[in-house]
Amino acid sequence: MKFDAIDRRILEVLQERGRLANCDLADSIGLSETPCLRRVKHLEAGGAIVGYSARLNPKALGLNVIALVSVTLDRQARSSVERFEKAIAGIPEVMDLYLVTGEFDYVLKLVARDLEDFQRLVRGALLSMPWIAHLQSTIVMDHVLQRSALPLLGFGVDGPGPRLQRTTVIARRGRRV
Repeated sequence: MKFDAIDRRILEVLQERGRLANCDLADSIGLSETPCLRRVKHLEAGGAIVGYSARLNPKALGLNVIALVSVTLDRQARSSVERFEKAIAGIPEVMDLYLVTGEFDYVLKLVARDLEDFQRLVRGALLSMPWIAHLQSTIVMDHVLQRSALPLLGFGVDGPGPRLQRTTVIARRGRRV
């Protein structure tokens, strides 16, 4: 999918303010409402925008432990990989699952209420999976940085290119780009 400066600006604004009404989005990028909505729908249909959600504070919800768990499977057979991925997808406390290179096969991020809850997840959910040969857990001491917005300034019309900071400044002045 190709992006122009207006598409990039739409993505930048929606990453920061996903609940923005179309009329406000159009105003912030200097487009009229109909072409703005058309572009947003095109970005959604093309897969650049995959959804909208609220960011929640885990501690406010009683989820005080974040852990990174590195997993080695007993073998790399397709059936083991598929069963493991499907089983992990069924555990709501697993927030992210990454297939990685190196010593481990996967790294997952999970949340728990406390260390006792974390231990229950490891012993009850993870270690009961017959495909897991080895686990290594790292408890997060402090969540220092979290970004939900992807960096878009380095992407030109046909992919990576020079940073287009001037485009952002022009769009902020309310002029069409």
